[in-house]
Amino acid sequence: MYPDFLLFFEKHAEALPIYEKLEAEILARVPDVRIKVGKSQISFSCKRGFAYVSFNPCRKAADRPPVWLTVTFGLEYAKVSPRIDVATEPYPNRWTHHVMVGSPEEIDEELMGWITEAAAFSAAKR
Repeated sequence: MYPDFLLFFEKHAEALPIYEKLEAEILARVPDVRIKVGKSQISFSCKRGFAYVSFNPCRKAADRPPVWLTVTFGLEYAKVSPRIDVATEPYPNRWTHHVMVGSPEEIDEELMGWITEAAAFSAAKR
């Protein structure tokens, strides 16, 4: 674990196992991924960013699990699912989706399918 990762998870150490599973799944499914750790988010990219991890809350405090992180990804359409907490269209045909993940078990085929689709969408952009 690099110092920038340790700093990112300094106040959220209990969420590290969720992140580790997400990272492993992304690296296993998407070729040539670069990971960049910033102050407020971790980004996954190939040519362009396609998935992000943060601690930005996308639910009211009473509705959040005790341990969580937010996974964000972009698609060309609004994905509809009860798991998606927020979906916005910041640009025409570019939808940003936020999913609050509360355990490593929530890094499942459905979520990874969305992230894999987001990677393909990102790679196809000009």
